[in-house]
Amino acid sequence: MNAVVLAVLLMLVLAFARVHVVMALIIGAIVGGLLAGLGLAATMESFTAGIANGASIALSYAVLGAFAVAIAHSGLPQAFAGWVTRQAGPDAGVRRTRWLKWGLLGVVLAAAVMSQNVVPIHIAFIPLLIPPLLVAFNRFGIDRRAVACILTFGLVTTYMYLPYGFGNVFLNEILLGNISQAGLDTTGINILQAMGIPALGMVAGLLVAVFVTYRRPRAYADLPVAGEEDTPAVGPVSGYRIAVALVAVVLALVIQIVADSLLLGALVGFAVFLATGVVRWGESGSVFNRGIQMMAMIGFIMIAAQGFAQVMQDSGQVEPLVTATAQVFGDNKAMAAFAMLLVGLLVTMGIGSSFSTLPIITTIYVPLCLTLGFSPLATVALIGTAGALGDAGSPASDSTLGPTAGLAADGQHDHVRDTVIPTFLHYNIPLLLAGWVAALVL
Repeated sequence: MNAVVLAVLLMLVLAFARVHVVMALIIGAIVGGLLAGLGLAATMESFTAGIANGASIALSYAVLGAFAVAIAHSGLPQAFAGWVTRQAGPDAGVRRTRWLKWGLLGVVLAAAVMSQNVVPIHIAFIPLLIPPLLVAFNRFGIDRRAVACILTFGLVTTYMYLPYGFGNVFLNEILLGNISQAGLDTTGINILQAMGIPALGMVAGLLVAVFVTYRRPRAYADLPVAGEEDTPAVGPVSGYRIAVALVAVVLALVIQIVADSLLLGALVGFAVFLATGVVRWGESGSVFNRGIQMMAMIGFIMIAAQGFAQVMQDSGQVEPLVTATAQVFGDNKAMAAFAMLLVGLLVTMGIGSSFSTLPIITTIYVPLCLTLGFSPLATVALIGTAGALGDAGSPASDSTLGPTAGLAADGQHDHVRDTVIPTFLHYNIPLLLAGWVAALVL
């Protein structure tokens, strides 16, 4: 069996068996490298090279975590969460409570969508918005698996359909850019038309998750957020503190866009809180440390995932996997399209990044699609879907790690059982089917 297939399957089995994701990634990478004939020394050298690529991402997320804690220290998220909780008090009627519940979930969805374009901070909003809202979720009896599906939907569907912010990077720069380099003219292709059917698959998965699978109330205890006891007490929530928080967020956004650096934007935002006294100099160490601790798990997993991805690429087994899969089905367009989508799912599940998967598969998929007679629009839909498949449902994806970081702040949400498995079932299956239909009808 192909070394990439075995490595990814081993990593997933270990993760589902509750072996820590970092350990699962390391073991999977070693086994995959050895099976590919790299040897132990070359495998570890490749893994180490990949780690270096992920270090800057992990550092950026760590500083973003500190910035998020500083925002929480200002009282802004608590003020919003407190308002929602008060509105849903014992005197609130059934109708009002229902409107508040769906309004709150709508806010979460809107925040996830805007994190990809309007305020392109990706998952950095989750640890500052979600933990203060856990009490409100508990009051409404909201199943956190539904919230995980909402967050992942906003993170993934937005960049795979709307060509703005991160979506511009994924769709125009990476997807169309790599397809053009592979020899297919993409002039005049409407990216919204190409990715419309796959996006509808994601919408279908969201509706099933929220209104069918996880619609019933689920009980959670009102437990303190991890690390809360080590955090300096939040001062009185005032207009001044909230105004400073808003200024810091806007300034961090501007710096991030101008300098194209999450790290610099987060540092500037944190400096605003220090300069204005919302976070005192004597408290800065505790606030910064808690932010790093909050995002450390994501950072370590992303570093390990980059190492795993590098080993898979250096193994030389991805191209034979794709080619052999396509050759099995010959001129059968329907079966070949389904096989290419499955390979995309497998690769992204292991790498944990749709953005990294596209360059790997595009150079191979474009000639195959041309040979099989797929239209340019169908080719874009097929490759775009193959790249996006697996982002939801991968233990190493920031689209699942982010929701877990917020929802597990009080220790009542498991990464694999409550985020990975629900998002895999509700998004990868309908996205696979929708992408397959798009490849055949466009």
